[in-house]
Amino acid sequence: MKNEILNIKGVCFGEVLWDNLPTGRKLGGAPLNVAYHLNKLGIPTDMLTRVGEDAEGEDIMTLCAELAIPLTLFQKDNKYPTSTVEVHIDEKKDVRYDIVFPVAWDNIALGEKEIKTVRQADFFVFGSLSTRHNATYKTLQTLIQVANYKVLDVNLRAPHYTKERIFELLGYADLVKMNEEELGFVATWLELPDTDTDAAKAEAVMTTFNINELIVTYGAKGAIYHSKLGKFSYHFPALRVEVKDTIGSGDSFLAAFLSQRCRQDKQATPEEMLEFATTLSAFVTQSTGACPSYDAPTINRFVWLNSLDNTKY
Repeated sequence: MKNEILNIKGVCFGEVLWDNLPTGRKLGGAPLNVAYHLNKLGIPTDMLTRVGEDAEGEDIMTLCAELAIPLTLFQKDNKYPTSTVEVHIDEKKDVRYDIVFPVAWDNIALGEKEIKTVRQADFFVFGSLSTRHNATYKTLQTLIQVANYKVLDVNLRAPHYTKERIFELLGYADLVKMNEEELGFVATWLELPDTDTDAAKAEAVMTTFNINELIVTYGAKGAIYHSKLGKFSYHFPALRVEVKDTIGSGDSFLAAFLSQRCRQDKQATPEEMLEFATTLSAFVTQSTGACPSYDAPTINRFVWLNSLDNTKY
């Protein structure tokens, strides 16, 4: 990991919120988490979202400024409140979310500033949760049309999605990230045989929706990167760490992968992209919350310590 600012820019779109954890309140929202890590990794990334005109919204903007997340595309809503999520963590460290509806980010507005910023960005990251309300979804549909490289983070949170809207987003995307369970959902919707392997399911999804790149994460079993352009599937194992919680681990994985995938100074190999993504994700899972504090020396030391101990699954 390096500290240099790369000559690429991104925009993340969607929810920003307070995760109410058993241990206290933490900043969250999948696209916000991705934006946080991209900025930490030297890629200037705007967050397009909306908060309420309330104390919770002011607290989010204050904290985001402290975390060096640009506030340029933050909107304020005088009708709907800032989003909150009740987070429940079981004895296996698995997480369940109760997401309040409706809230400010369900009403993200569209203007010339938003369109111009997305058009000029190198990549545009959006998640499936943004489909749950027509106002934000219409804004998203317009921005997708002007985006250069479209990155979909499938994030199925019942009951906040429909098959039809997930299929529409899949049809737009250049790169898709989903987990093993979400791959299973999409395969079922496509009426693929239960006996199909995950590799066959991934290929069918990519063919059906004309997706060039697909990442499927498997938690402790690592991740697989499927590339239609490179005509390969590459598996990389996970690191064995003491898990505090899994909140935001997938978001950090996506940010780290993009930080390598979109580099202009050198083309990272699939192994390099997945190794870095897996490493940052492991660091986040052994921390509390989705946006732990770190810098280049912290991550470099984490990589070095894990290289001394062959504890990959």
